[in-house]
Amino acid sequence: MKLYFAPHIAVLSLICSLPIYVHAADAGAGTPAVSGEDLTAASERIRQTGAQMREDLKKARARLEAQKAQQEAERARQEAEKAHQEAERKRQEELERQQALKEKQQREAQLAAQERARKEAAARAEQAERQRQEALRAKQLEAAKQEEAKARAAAALKAARESVGVRAFGGDDPQAAQAAAKARAAEALRKARMSTGERAF
Repeated sequence: MKLYFAPHIAVLSLICSLPIYVHAADAGAGTPAVSGEDLTAASERIRQTGAQMREDLKKARARLEAQKAQQEAERARQEAEKAHQEAERKRQEELERQQALKEKQQREAQLAAQERARKEAAARAEQAERQRQEALRAKQLEAAKQEEAKARAAAALKAARESVGVRAFGGDDPQAAQAAAKARAAEALRKARMSTGERAF
């Protein structure tokens, strides 16, 4: 800014000094008067000085405007770079957040799948154990039925033999008595089989 004021001060000094010189020439008796050529030359110098000052001011203003434009462009570039860096930082944060969320969802899905597999395996094991227990109970029940059927058959056979008696085998017709005893034993055995089913035997 000092460049702007210096030419103004020089011009004002020249303009202010001109009347002093003229007044001094008129007042001094022994001093020669200022000629018109001197005044013309002084005016021309003042005009040239003013023109040069205006030109210098114009150039200085242009340089200042160019400097301001350059500074503004640099500031805009820095702001754009800062905005770009901020956008990049936010983008990276968003990517990291999404990646963390994805990994969390994958872990949760994996844990859920493992829990489902564990429950399914436990259910299958429980079902297999239940089927095994049912088969064991069925086998035990079948064995009990067989034992019961055998016991009833033995009891029926024993009762049939006892009903005939020893004399039935030593009477007038021992063969008929023996046949009758066998028939009663067979009937008792048939009834026992019918009560328990053919598989019991």
